[in-house]
Amino acid sequence: MDGTILVADDDRTIRTVLTQALTRAGCKVHATSSLVTLMRWVEEGKGDLVISDVMMPDGNGLEALPEIAKIRPGLPVIVISAQNTIMTAIQAAEAEAFDYLPKPFDLPDLMKRAAKALEVKRRANPAPSNAKAPSEIQEDLPLVGRTPAMQSLYRLVARVMNTDLPVLITGESGTGKSLIARAIHDFSDRRSLPLVVVTTTDLETMEGPASVISRAKNGSILFDEVGDLDEEAQARIVRMLDSFTDHSPRIMATSQADLSAKMESGAFRQDLFYRLGGVTLSVPSLRERVDDIPLLAEYFFGKADRDGMPLRRFTSEATELVRAYSWPGNVRQLENTIRRLIVTSPEDEITRAEVEIVLGNQPAIEPLQGGGDGEKLSAAVNKHLRRYFDLHGGVLPSPGLYQRILKEVEGPLIEIALDAVGGNQAKCADLLGINRNTLRKKINDLDIQVTRRRKLM
Repeated sequence: MDGTILVADDDRTIRTVLTQALTRAGCKVHATSSLVTLMRWVEEGKGDLVISDVMMPDGNGLEALPEIAKIRPGLPVIVISAQNTIMTAIQAAEAEAFDYLPKPFDLPDLMKRAAKALEVKRRANPAPSNAKAPSEIQEDLPLVGRTPAMQSLYRLVARVMNTDLPVLITGESGTGKSLIARAIHDFSDRRSLPLVVVTTTDLETMEGPASVISRAKNGSILFDEVGDLDEEAQARIVRMLDSFTDHSPRIMATSQADLSAKMESGAFRQDLFYRLGGVTLSVPSLRERVDDIPLLAEYFFGKADRDGMPLRRFTSEATELVRAYSWPGNVRQLENTIRRLIVTSPEDEITRAEVEIVLGNQPAIEPLQGGGDGEKLSAAVNKHLRRYFDLHGGVLPSPGLYQRILKEVEGPLIEIALDAVGGNQAKCADLLGINRNTLRKKINDLDIQVTRRRKLM
């Protein structure tokens, strides 16, 4: 890797780590904690690549991107941020950042992206940039998450936002599918035009689809839970889509049902399935991103406070229980539970016992629900691996992937199996079909903490 890289971050540790890694890779590095200093270096013509944090002591790195593009057209900027929301990813895309990485980031991954940026700059002929200033962002959408699954989703949303491709958004009830659709519309070039959410009533008559198109103008049309529509409604949608011209509304659809399975069983039209699935966005359940639960809880406590409700927080023990629960209603259920606890709790801190009472009156998840409508385990694994590759944005993961993936799967498998048998290693070994001594060795090798475990059912 060859070039001069400008690093701007208010965290001294990150500046040191990046400086050392990039210098070892053969680059010259100028590092600063000041956005003003970074902009001065850019104006002086220094640097072949910028790596910048968003929240700096003297400004916002994202807001500086249009000015950097104006001063130095073609200078790539990689944005790194601890503000792990969909809005940050969208802002970075709108400001035409070369790439966006959430904190904490994988250093080898960042190095590969930096090498790619330098190579692209070397090959490209700098041209005037049409970088747009970031839109006014609404921070009241609970689309937050720092887990790889959510960051991958944010990236895909930012990429498809201003394309004309139809978008199919899948996921369980309460995961935020409609919020994703609204975010795609609200932050796209069509934001000033209508977003029409189609109901069953809109498709009851032959004239219904024409009315929908008339109301949408050149904005967006959203078919909410399209998998629930009957055959006649599906046929009307197909005829509607076939009537579109070059200047037609953007089409989006949501579904918690597995449309491919419904198509194979004859319950969903094949021609409609392929017309809707230009890009498929899979919204993960809370069970697939438990590390985001404390972040979401913090958001919902803050939202309730802004709504005039008492300011509350979970004790550490309550947080552990909230993370362990299955959340069949996903984000929507989490918010409703938190609002109920805010009202019923007499103290500022909500205890584990209070959470147990509320969750004990709610249904736990059915054993097979996590896999979708008969989805095989291999299909679920396939989705996660594709998300992992998507997370790298076209850059191949670092070598040694096979063993790394096996280790990543083996650890959670053993931990979940231990949870299922209440920590009994003999039962766990029998469940996994391995020797008890082998299980003990793997527990030690993988540094799995064995404690008395109890499932909340």
